[in-house]
Amino acid sequence: MIVETIISVTFGPSKTGILAKTVVHGVQLEPLHVIRKRSIDQPLRILIVYDESVYRLDTDKFSLINNTILPEAVRFWEQALMVRQTKETIRLNRKCESSQVFVKNSMTYCIDSCKQATLCGEVQVPPDHLDVCRVCNSTGQDCHEDANTTAGPGISNADFVFYVSALQSERCHKGLTVAYAAHCQQEAALDRPIAGHANLCPDSISTKPQELQTLLSTVKHEILHALGFSVSLYAFFRNDDGSPRTPRKPDTGKPYLNEKFQIHQWSEDTIRKVVRTDWAVRDGTINRTIDMFVTPRVVQEVRDHFSCQKLEGAELEDQGGEGTALTHWEKRVLENEAMTGTHTQSSAFSRITLALMEDSGWYKANYSMASPLTWGRGLGCNFAMRSCKDWITSNTLRLALWKAKQKAITLCIVF
Repeated sequence: MIVETIISVTFGPSKTGILAKTVVHGVQLEPLHVIRKRSIDQPLRILIVYDESVYRLDTDKFSLINNTILPEAVRFWEQALMVRQTKETIRLNRKCESSQVFVKNSMTYCIDSCKQATLCGEVQVPPDHLDVCRVCNSTGQDCHEDANTTAGPGISNADFVFYVSALQSERCHKGLTVAYAAHCQQEAALDRPIAGHANLCPDSISTKPQELQTLLSTVKHEILHALGFSVSLYAFFRNDDGSPRTPRKPDTGKPYLNEKFQIHQWSEDTIRKVVRTDWAVRDGTINRTIDMFVTPRVVQEVRDHFSCQKLEGAELEDQGGEGTALTHWEKRVLENEAMTGTHTQSSAFSRITLALMEDSGWYKANYSMASPLTWGRGLGCNFAMRSCKDWITSNTLRLALWKAKQKAITLCIVF
């Protein structure tokens, strides 16, 4: 006997902006029993789809983005990450008119109707990429496919579709924003992001040769947010055997929702709060609570980098607000790592970042693509686990003692 279970799920506005304006749907790629038959560890395939706004860029800017920046950025991640490839065509789910959806046998249904247009970020998803609209009535009954819609041919020979726009949006006017990105849909079986978007801020695109590497690093950085390095995806990470790292609700199969921030809450096996006592500041010491990424490969890589085997994990950024906190590495300890929240010259996508992506359970990392990270390398636990003031003070004293020792040796030789 087959028992159909219908679950009502409602998404409220997000205080962090992570889930606002969109509902994450589980895109069905194949039946669950077929998942294990996927081709393991195949190079990631990214399909770029331009919004019409990209074609409105100045000729020089369009040429730079189209011929250099995006091809190089995509090529980097296609070489750095491998994925369990599916042979199935990707058809994205349509967005619902209501914030409430019904989940029935792992399929998502809208109440009464789907939206006329489905957006991924600022980009309207082409109808050819969309699945049929599925609807139920307001009580979750009479669930069916809307006969007024049809499934498009979908997206073949790709693991991730990346929609790119170039709009001078409101977010472009905040700070020195060059681009921003996020995922917009995930597959149902393994929760891997399969569609995302980036918006390039036209006024911030520089065609100066000396700024090329900065722009390229920025676009690589944003693509990685859409692929998995995101506070809205940590709760969906999986173990190497495919099992969820974070406990799931028995009714929906999704992680529990943090009601305060309206994001799915990860387990302490992924991110753990650690209290640093006697944290030196200008006026004395305080207790400082930090968020540490504690997945296995990340822990090993960060311990090896700093030569500190008692380090709990890799520290996440705690400042910057929406879009920065928890979605980047802590700048103090990983200064020029490319996934910190602000760009630094000679930025490096290090082994630590590749380890995070592999610990998502969605990818295998090609560590030969990692760049050397020099900041803090081999400086020990005091550097990684103490405040900047503490490090500077202790090293200033150490330097003074060393100079005194050198002076004493010289005097002994003289006399």
